[in-house]
Amino acid sequence: MTTQTAAVRLAAGPAELTVEPGNGCRVSSLRVHGAELLRQGDAYGSFVMVPWCGRIDRGRFLSGGDTHQLPLDAGPHAMHGTGWRGEWRAVRSDARSAVFTFPLGDPWPWDGLVTQVVELAEDGSGLTLTTGVETSAESFPAQVGWHPWFLRNLGRGGSDVALDFTAEWQEERGEDHIPTGRRLSPQPGPWDDCFGMPDGVDVTLTWPGELELRVTSRSEWAVVYDQQAEAVCVEPQTGPPNGLNTHPRLVTPIEPLEASTTWTWRGLGDPS
Repeated sequence: MTTQTAAVRLAAGPAELTVEPGNGCRVSSLRVHGAELLRQGDAYGSFVMVPWCGRIDRGRFLSGGDTHQLPLDAGPHAMHGTGWRGEWRAVRSDARSAVFTFPLGDPWPWDGLVTQVVELAEDGSGLTLTTGVETSAESFPAQVGWHPWFLRNLGRGGSDVALDFTAEWQEERGEDHIPTGRRLSPQPGPWDDCFGMPDGVDVTLTWPGELELRVTSRSEWAVVYDQQAEAVCVEPQTGPPNGLNTHPRLVTPIEPLEASTTWTWRGLGDPS
């Protein structure tokens, strides 16, 4: 099967997007009705977090009685997995969908394969990202998540985005940005925090008079980050930061890890 790392462009209805497999399988652009929704730049867009999400405390985690050390790249911690900086390959694509793969291995302690499917709705009203993790042999803990940088302002004279969501709890964040294990009632923003949503992630972003975008997932956690002037992040994930230590989910030869998130949008018309 032919594989490639060149940018892949998909389109349907009013939506068009670009995926860069050579840069972490990053959705580098998502345009709806001509408006760019994602912050531009090699480190932004929207990327996959795999095989862990957020920070791992001092880069260390325990599995099967063995302690594993990951490279540190976020101060004293290991951040966002290996896939977001890796080279993926497109293995199949058509006008509105594509499939990408990424091999797991060093510095991750186990061999495996990550697959991501990127698919626009037929009418261009939404986007679904589905990511699966398989092991080549041994079982290992893993997480999956997505880290979109949504523009705070769409740059067309409208207002900044507003976030709306309901969470059952908020993970208390220590000074080192690692959850302490204590759960709080959700606190007002600004946020760089992980929220628990047992019925599934459901967050609405509204650019008043311009666009409404809803982020949903069957996953139970979402990190919300709104402390940057240019963008806000809503990150569905299968476990909280440091989850390889606190909420391990084993990937086994007979049970891969699979998760998805869907973004749906609708135009809000003229603000006047």
